[in-house]
Amino acid sequence: MRERTLGALVIVPLVGVAFAASPIGIVALALALAVLGGREAARLQAAAGRPTLRGGVATGASLLVATAALPLLARADDPAHAALLGRLTEVSPGLVVVGLAVVAFLRRDPAEGFAAWSATTFGALYVGLLAALAWLASAAAPAGLNGAAATLLGAGRAWPVLLVAAVWSFDTGAYLVGLTIGRHPFLPWISARKTVEGVAGGLVAATCATAVMLSILGRNPVEGLLLGPLLGAAAQAGDLAESLLKRAAGAKDSGSLIPGHGGILDRTDSFLFAGPLLVAYVILVAA
Repeated sequence: MRERTLGALVIVPLVGVAFAASPIGIVALALALAVLGGREAARLQAAAGRPTLRGGVATGASLLVATAALPLLARADDPAHAALLGRLTEVSPGLVVVGLAVVAFLRRDPAEGFAAWSATTFGALYVGLLAALAWLASAAAPAGLNGAAATLLGAGRAWPVLLVAAVWSFDTGAYLVGLTIGRHPFLPWISARKTVEGVAGGLVAATCATAVMLSILGRNPVEGLLLGPLLGAAAQAGDLAESLLKRAAGAKDSGSLIPGHGGILDRTDSFLFAGPLLVAYVILVAA
């Protein structure tokens, strides 16, 4: 518990500094997480018997994050330029897959090359889901954002802050409720410490945080009754997906970079799945 608290004292200020420099700071944070998380994912995949192309996971993931931030470079007076950068963002996953295939061609053993290509592609696309954070940093602020909220959450902060609030609320709620009253295991073959009660507590916490944030952003907080549980469920799925990778690799944590918290993937796994879901909400509902 003490190490976990000390780790949080390191994580929170770093995230706060990145968000204060928004949106470039948020993109820089996402890029750093993609590189470090990509290296951890490659090590886990190798331990699970799925070795990757050297440096391919981190490189592919960071390229996805970088291209997701391209709209930030768009000229305000040139819609065609903005549209072009948007299209580059859309095709970037395909370019990463093709680029990794070309590197795999250099392997003399076709079976080894194919295995390395498929494993690297999975890792790059998986960790590359952090591109959602960069995309949210480049998205337009909600139309209803004004007053003090606009000052604090403008310039690319609004949607990323909502994402962090929802995910961290889910994690905190699940941890505290599970620790206090958790009795019934939740998918124990993947994660032995999770409980049904903890997941329920996390979903309630994520829903409350999302509704409050939507209200601050000038949106109808009632939307949080649907968006909140979806973000919480996505966060839980992201955590379980990373646990599945760790169990396959026989590892307790993805790394040891953060005291009491493990590695980068251990802290970003929930965002990997929740981020794309929030992007879908912004595009389909809030646009």
